[in-house]
Amino acid sequence: MIVEFTAPLKVWSGPAAWFFVALPQAEAGMIRMAVPRRGFGSVRVKARIGEARWTTSIFPDTKAGTYLLPVKAAIRKAERLSDGDPVTVELLIDA
Repeated sequence: MIVEFTAPLKVWSGPAAWFFVALPQAEAGMIRMAVPRRGFGSVRVKARIGEARWTTSIFPDTKAGTYLLPVKAAIRKAERLSDGDPVTVELLIDA
C-alpha cells in the first residue's frame, strides 16, 4: 500500500528535538483498517520526502487519532526542512 500526502513538519514540544509529520485522518484510517500493527501500534514503512528515502516506522498518536512519521535530522538537512514547512510524503506500508 502506498500513501501520499502533504502536511506540515512539526517539532515535538518536549525535552528532545524530535520532528514529526502527522498523517491526515483519512490516510491514517486506511492504514489502521488494512495493516496489522506491531508493538506500541507502530507500522513499518519506507518513507520518501523529496529525494530522501529511508526505512522507519510510523507511530500512533492516540490523542489526535492519527500516526506520526519521525523525520530525522539528516533528512531535514538534505531536504532543507524547518519546523512548519509543508512536506510532501510518500509512504510504502511494509505490512
